[in-house]
Amino acid sequence: MKKISTLFKKDPNDLGRVINEVNPENQWVFDGEGIPTRKYDGSACAIINGELYKRYDVKKGRKVPDGAIECQKADVISGHHPHWVKCEREDKSNKYHFEAFDKLRDPEDGTYELCGEKVQGNPENIEGHELIKHGAKVLHGLINPITFENVREYLEKVDIEGIVFHHKSDRKMCKIRKTDFGIRR
Repeated sequence: MKKISTLFKKDPNDLGRVINEVNPENQWVFDGEGIPTRKYDGSACAIINGELYKRYDVKKGRKVPDGAIECQKADVISGHHPHWVKCEREDKSNKYHFEAFDKLRDPEDGTYELCGEKVQGNPENIEGHELIKHGAKVLHGLINPITFENVREYLEKVDIEGIVFHHKSDRKMCKIRKTDFGIRR
């Protein structure tokens, strides 16, 4: 799972914020080709061929772990280089990953968010731990039309991390988070 771009352009003076200008690579959202889904605040995971993986960012100066699966090439600016690393049951750092994985009735290959009591301070208020499939919660007709002001206003009102837009016919995605507008959750 590669890092996805932000719906609006980043503020050149504060890369943690966005400005009221469409990121050109995401024009498809404004052309009606985007399906808005809830972005959960947790830790990215994947199920690949029925096996559980967690995301591992190989930052500058770090070594790529044996058997890691590259998600994308290293970002030349930030140095981030995301990979999938297989979770091993005997590794205590994977305890909550497997607690959530073992709850799945029919583990389907794809990407997920690990959320729960011991993940990121549990902003999703989940008891125990869960794997939530990316794109599972569609936000039907809540922001219409999609504009900078309407998206910001929507995110001010709801208790979610943000929105991930999925293209209707291909694999393109982009995101927008509360923090992009300086909104605290």
